[in-house]
Amino acid sequence: MMFPGIYINLTLGNEKGDGGTQGSVVNHLGFTVDNVQSRVAQWKAAGVPVLPGNNNRQDHAFVETPDGVRVEIFEDKTQSVPIRHAHVSLFLPEAEIPKAVAWYAKTFGGKAGTRDGQPVVDVPGGQIRFAKADTAQAPTRHRVLDHIGFDVRDHAAFLKTLEANGVKLDEPARKSPATGNIVTYITDAWGTRIEIIERAPLQPTQ
Repeated sequence: MMFPGIYINLTLGNEKGDGGTQGSVVNHLGFTVDNVQSRVAQWKAAGVPVLPGNNNRQDHAFVETPDGVRVEIFEDKTQSVPIRHAHVSLFLPEAEIPKAVAWYAKTFGGKAGTRDGQPVVDVPGGQIRFAKADTAQAPTRHRVLDHIGFDVRDHAAFLKTLEANGVKLDEPARKSPATGNIVTYITDAWGTRIEIIERAPLQPTQ
């Protein structure tokens, strides 16, 4: 599935994931829509459960998929598309947040900053947000949201930079014979599994 700013890959398996996003390092994903109340009405009419926003804000809401992926919805009346990806939210023990901010900024060429008083790292095409958790959260591997991912232009060069910075690969890079995509995975120090992918040009049959 393709949304502005993000791909969502759905993998059919024989077993359900080990849990939803709440309780894992990646607590939720965030999207912006052009009009929250209009979209909420559409979702409710389609039978989609919608939770109210923080402090009952009218420009904020939450949606949770049947398998437990939590999605935060914000409003941006200036955007030209109905919905687009905004952020990935990581929940970490407070002492670990500065380390994670520095790691994501360095590893993915991001810019550290704040949003609503919370630390964030802006990366091309999105944002990583960090919030305090009372305890270390579960790793994402094998949960319903198994991993997040970053597209890179030169996979081999990016892996050399990772390894030079002491980042270990979860598995060797491989090229898909079906798509031509080159992919591997890493896992950050807090349990977030991350796909690193160089995408081949889309073919007419794709």
